[in-house]
Amino acid sequence: MPIPLEILPYDPQWAVEFQFERDRLAKALADVALRIDHHGSTSVPGLDAKPVIDIQVSVEHLERFERYAAPLRSLGYTHVPHPDDAVCPFFHRPATWPHTHHVHVVEFGGDEEQRTLRFRDYLITHPETAAEYAALKKKLAASVDASNSASRQAYADAKTTFISRVLGLSARQP
Repeated sequence: MPIPLEILPYDPQWAVEFQFERDRLAKALADVALRIDHHGSTSVPGLDAKPVIDIQVSVEHLERFERYAAPLRSLGYTHVPHPDDAVCPFFHRPATWPHTHHVHVVEFGGDEEQRTLRFRDYLITHPETAAEYAALKKKLAASVDASNSASRQAYADAKTTFISRVLGLSARQP
């Protein structure tokens, strides 16, 4: 039986949960994490979201995989091998759905790091666009089986056009 993908009203507790996890990550990744950011929908005040805390960890070199993968494993994170590993290795916890936390590892100062932060910041400063994004996510979530990773990936892929449009708008801002 399919499990629906929940999109919940914004919860200020998400910022608290990020801060707690950020502290754990900072301690475990002290030798490699150059910055740790809250991103994704739970980082945008007022935005409806999946109740999963998205965290971006910026490192100097992605190629030194075990330098960040081993500490993440020690904190209960599971790596999901994917073709995007060359630009953004992905980890989640717990190992099975529903996840509570996602960690995306990116190169410090790189395009992926900046793209993610620009999208988040644009939504924070443009509540009308954030509301449009929430509506899209709710519409897409209605057909997602959250227990199926391919279905969750299809949901993420279906948001690409919207995200690209917002990134284009954010690039035109001073």
